[in-house]
Amino acid sequence: MKKLILIYLFVFAFYNVFAQQEATTKSGKKVWLWKNGTWTYADNLQTENFRPSKTPKLELPKLTKSDIIIQHSGFSLSYNELHEQANWVAYELTKEETVKVHSRTDKFLEDPKVKTRTANAKDYASSGYDRGHLAPAADMVWSATAMAESFYYSNMSPQNPGFNRGIWKKLEELVRTWAVENEALYIATGPVLNSGLPSIGTNKVSVPNYYYKVILDYKAPEIKGIGFILENKSSSQPLQSYAVSIDSVEKFTGIDFFVSLPDEEEAIIEKKICLACWSWDSTIPKNEANTLKQEKPSEENNVNKAEVKTSSAVQCSGITKAGARCKRRTTNANGKCYQH
Repeated sequence: MKKLILIYLFVFAFYNVFAQQEATTKSGKKVWLWKNGTWTYADNLQTENFRPSKTPKLELPKLTKSDIIIQHSGFSLSYNELHEQANWVAYELTKEETVKVHSRTDKFLEDPKVKTRTANAKDYASSGYDRGHLAPAADMVWSATAMAESFYYSNMSPQNPGFNRGIWKKLEELVRTWAVENEALYIATGPVLNSGLPSIGTNKVSVPNYYYKVILDYKAPEIKGIGFILENKSSSQPLQSYAVSIDSVEKFTGIDFFVSLPDEEEAIIEKKICLACWSWDSTIPKNEANTLKQEKPSEENNVNKAEVKTSSAVQCSGITKAGARCKRRTTNANGKCYQH
């Protein structure tokens, strides 16, 4: 029992703590506190310093014999005829491509490249579900063709309106922010398809219970990856609470992502998740900081609050090997993070 008490002294309370809040133990050890009460030593939060290799189509998952691969100007997809939607949609999103040049068309069409035909407007009519984009239209603003193709039914999936217009939209917006911050991202996204799902329309379009998104930043010096699994329903939870490792998404979906990476790099990137390596400010509404209710800590996290002193973090003033300002945040008096 005494041993357990000693262990609890090194676990940290999470009253009014948002994701990515840094804290310091009395011994000077830096930790990151998450809203769900978990914590991680700052020393464990780091990106990888691989030298990126020239890899074409890095965004594509592993292809199988049953995959019906469709390539459009802005994205590629694997079409699942049984479920009448894509297994996955994959694309690269660069900083330049986030600049709006073309507006939404809102012209939903069957995909002419899918020879077995896709779902159509009648399938979704009066179903109660949104025609939810997998590759967001807002990620295709750089090209009129890409924008038009993003409205093909092969890129649609039946989504709960509260989900599509809520947390799914927030995730899409956040990923665009990350594309700007990190210059370019490789993205794969889609529904979790399995047997026994309910369906809509005469074409029996499956209604997924879950959706996923995996993101890879493969630009030196801070190479990193992250995944998300979200239930097809409205949610007021912060996006951080849905973040998982890419390995976790692979186990949940049965899809092998980013297979073009060198094996050693893929193994390391996909098993880790570094929440502090990504910016999250846009996921917390401006008025939420003062309105979130205090959460009751679990027995496992019930500790002496005096052990932790929290402080507001600022962006590190250090310079990366590439000559850019470090994106990490720090509370160190010298204005630099643990790597600088």
